[in-house]
Amino acid sequence: MTFAPEQLDRSKAELARLLRDLRKRAGLSGDRLARRCGLSQSTISKIETGRKIPRLTEVESILRALGVAPGAVEEIMSLARVANTEWQGVRASLRRGLEKRQTELAALETSATVFRYFLPAMVTGLLATPEYVRAGLAHSPGDTASVVARKLERQAVLYDTAKSFTFLLTEQAVRWAVVPPIAMSVQVERLVALSRLPNVRIGIVPNGVVAGRGPMNTFTVYGEHLATVETFTGRIVFRDPRDISEHLAIFALYEGMAMFDTSSETFLSAVAADFRSKV
Repeated sequence: MTFAPEQLDRSKAELARLLRDLRKRAGLSGDRLARRCGLSQSTISKIETGRKIPRLTEVESILRALGVAPGAVEEIMSLARVANTEWQGVRASLRRGLEKRQTELAALETSATVFRYFLPAMVTGLLATPEYVRAGLAHSPGDTASVVARKLERQAVLYDTAKSFTFLLTEQAVRWAVVPPIAMSVQVERLVALSRLPNVRIGIVPNGVVAGRGPMNTFTVYGEHLATVETFTGRIVFRDPRDISEHLAIFALYEGMAMFDTSSETFLSAVAADFRSKV
């Protein structure tokens, strides 16, 4: 199914209205439907008023409880999959404020326990030095000092041993010179230091590895329930289990190509030395 970004919000409202209408046509109260499909009455109410985007399993349970015909089920489930996809445009994020985005990311990092980051282009904020963070925000309008501070604060989550992190970087991402050579050497050495944390794995996919699939974009998978994909103009948030599974499979593919532990430390130390030699 293809969709335009503006279609996503409409699909959420349409799904809520459709499920509400189906329940009414079936002659059921929200409480009776809730009992039939094993959900709470408040959950049904939130779904029907658009205050909650239902998981696909919840939509399936509701449709089964309502006895919806198979043909209609397929159509409604397609709508539910679109509703479980969210577009967050860069321009909208700028209007809301970049700090708001940092708050949203912090919430995701608080709620999840397993994190997988695929980084084909550059180092992500959780791994970045202050100078690297500042340079990465240089294109953003306005005073970014508070955003830099918030990004650096978020790095504390790496030291929570109840959470596990796997970062996969391509050699391109490690070598992309966001800051001058001496600062890049410090950034690369930081990757080495963080890779020694007991709950952090940093893998490097070196140039020259034969891979049948190109590293198209940055993405993050939070647990097994949500994935975000970064583009130049915004980000897409996926909640459809099929999309999550596909990104987990892609991650596993590149993970199998990556160097870890001693091999990655040796590689990164050589890259840091290479940057220092350019000073």
